[in-house]
Amino acid sequence: MDIFIQQIVNGLVLGSIYALIALGYTMVYGILGIINFAHGDVLMIGALTALSAIMGLQKFAPGLPEWLTLVIATLIAMPVCAVLSFSIERIAYRPLRNAPRLAPLITAIGVSIILQTMGMLIWSRNPLTFPQLLPSSPIDIGSTGATITGKEIVIIGMAVMVMAGLLALVNRTKLGRAMRATAENQKVAGLMGVNPNFVISATFMIGAALAALAGVMMATNYGNAHFYMGFIPGLKAFTAAVLGGIGNLAGAMVGGMLLGLIEALGAGYIGDLTNGVFGSNYQDVFAFIVLITVLVFRPSGIMGERVADRA
Repeated sequence: MDIFIQQIVNGLVLGSIYALIALGYTMVYGILGIINFAHGDVLMIGALTALSAIMGLQKFAPGLPEWLTLVIATLIAMPVCAVLSFSIERIAYRPLRNAPRLAPLITAIGVSIILQTMGMLIWSRNPLTFPQLLPSSPIDIGSTGATITGKEIVIIGMAVMVMAGLLALVNRTKLGRAMRATAENQKVAGLMGVNPNFVISATFMIGAALAALAGVMMATNYGNAHFYMGFIPGLKAFTAAVLGGIGNLAGAMVGGMLLGLIEALGAGYIGDLTNGVFGSNYQDVFAFIVLITVLVFRPSGIMGERVADRA
């Protein structure tokens, strides 16, 4: 029982990170109908920018509380990634908006490689230690034998609050109404006074800010950051978006959480059954088995959301 609860905790932490990244994928797809495969590398830029900010703050303002240092660094990384994503949309995607769908996909892969190379040149190719600025001492969960740390509580709690805030933004604000209208039909939305270019840029920027937050969470959880750290989580977040129903915000959240739980339980239990052959070192396998299964049996995802084809 203690192993099960421990894997549930691990899965919720992983799922919280995947869900935040998946939201960026599903927002862009819902409006433009394209998959932004550079999104995971925006996460990497966010984590490494936060690391640089932390090192600067520790050098020039050493008296700051550790949690405040992390908050300030995160608040620096989020607008940096938002501006970066705005530039990517303006330079790489907007000229291809009316091109065949294969063109933006290839462009996204190219942008991903460029961002990875930039990360390697600026921060080096070696993994960098990310300071542990949140409590990492284990806390017992009742008498179950399972534990959770302070940083894991912060990761889960922050993800839940951000996801609730994004739902409120999309469903209760003027910008959210404009986003929904643009996703339904850009031309008609433009005739109703909505500026599609502004809405699309705002969508990219919001998704990038969430990716930066996820990058900081991920670096905090694992204690390191490197130029390649966003690639696999980006693919897994895409899997989560497909699992939940791409184009559906609630689906992205549910898909992220489910994928995290599937990975954690798969690595824990299937690893034991196979004497470690398919343990934690092979947990990536479970994510892509889920992706193939969903695409074969339920391409619209578990939430059943279908995005209408655009002319």
